[in-house]
Amino acid sequence: MTPIAALLRRDLARFVPGGRGGGTLLPLLFFLAVAMVYPFAVGPDARLLAATGGGVIWVAALLAAILPLDRLLADDVEQGLFDQWALRGISEELVIAIRLLAHWLSFGPFLMLAAVPASALVGIDGETLWLVELGLLAGTPGLAAIGILIASLTIGLRGSAALAGLLAIPLAVPLLVFGAGSLSPVGAGGLALTAAISLLLVAIAPFAGAAAIRATREG
Repeated sequence: MTPIAALLRRDLARFVPGGRGGGTLLPLLFFLAVAMVYPFAVGPDARLLAATGGGVIWVAALLAAILPLDRLLADDVEQGLFDQWALRGISEELVIAIRLLAHWLSFGPFLMLAAVPASALVGIDGETLWLVELGLLAGTPGLAAIGILIASLTIGLRGSAALAGLLAIPLAVPLLVFGAGSLSPVGAGGLALTAAISLLLVAIAPFAGAAAIRATREG
């Protein structure tokens, strides 16, 4: 097995549901819980639920994506695993890229599946659900990249969990705006902009995350 495949297998074992790290069952349940509670908060107005349900699904996806931030990178840095990988010729950028892929696989596809019952709870019709699924497919890699970036920037800081939440919200605003905006009648370009922003974040995350980790190790 190649080092890349071994790293990906290790990360998936930690993050996917049923893995040694507890998986993503908690984010998935959190996502569904938001969809279940929202109709009680808004009331039985079907039009209002249908008009706002897509945005609620996007906010729930963001919150579910950032729940596991405290265990994305911190344990490996504390245990000196990045130093060991560097001695083996595996760069921090490659490790971060693999961790990003594993993080997305651990929640992105599952949230897309969970969006089907969630859409029924918030009164979204089939056509809008299709747009929601496309938006999540385009945007969840960007949310995973934001998670990796924040996890690398907050390693070793006190109150990193609270700080991570504060940093995630402004960084995710463009994805949320265009992702939820694509559901409106005039939001035809929202999906393309969501995909473009997501691709940019995915491209930046390995290099920015690796630089932050090297700064933490050297400091």
